[in-house]
Amino acid sequence: MYFGSYEHALDEKGRLLLPKKIKEGLEGSSLLYIMKGFEGCLSVYNEDEFLKLTKECETISFNKKNSRAYLRLVLSSVVELNIDKVGRIQLPSQILNKYQIGKQVTIIGVGDHFEIWDLNKFNSYQSEVNEHFEDIAESLGKDDE
Repeated sequence: MYFGSYEHALDEKGRLLLPKKIKEGLEGSSLLYIMKGFEGCLSVYNEDEFLKLTKECETISFNKKNSRAYLRLVLSSVVELNIDKVGRIQLPSQILNKYQIGKQVTIIGVGDHFEIWDLNKFNSYQSEVNEHFEDIAESLGKDDE
């Protein structure tokens, strides 16, 4: 399980050194899957979690317009990344440009995967949703029976 928040900088070649806690969650995997995330971030999955995600995608009906759009956008955005010996991943410049990820990033663990955000974009997002934290938490709770 991935959790926590880590600020890092990409090097001049677009490589990102993964935080120690994130690397520990990879359990020896040397392959990651990066894809379009929500709210402008990149979602990154290890091999096991990516296989679970693709199994879930198989249950989505391709006969529905929104389902087709979702599957097309998400699955066409997937890029396989290798983790080098030092624990870095090379983020392709095409992805960095497309999702407007700058040199300063925030990596956050969100359970079954982690996300890479442009630092400023994440700070803005966090400020926005922090104002409604209690309402969001309450909306997730079980109703009284």
